Amino acid sequence: QVQLVESGGGLVQPGGSLTLSCQASGLSLTAIGWYLLASGKQRDQFAAMTNVGSTKYAESVKGRFTIYRDSTKNAWYLRMTSLKPEDAAVYYCAAGTVGWDPIDDDYWGQGTQGTVSS
Repeated sequence: QVQLVESGGGLVQPGGSLTLSCQASGLSLTAIGWYLLASGKQRDQFAAMTNVGSTKYAESVKGRFTIYRDSTKNAWYLRMTSLKPEDAAVYYCAAGTVGWDPIDDDYWGQGTQGTVSS
């Protein structure tokens, strides 16, 4: 059974950091995307990575967020630094076996909440 399990959300102050984890099982992934769901908005992809190491980031997170992976564990991570109040959202990982475009993300994690507040 294909499954993506997320962890690592929590509460941080502005300027703080969080590391999110996406643990995959039952599937050999080609690419993973990270999405956020802010209040009243759709889920938007802001970062993605392929299984050969290519990455892309939205301008809003470039230089602050970093994707990395541990192929031996089939796990993917998102390191978020210099967090701002507007970064507060539910974060999702999603993955597939084709490419890193949203249309190729067939499997989703359950979401984990990141809260940025003083």
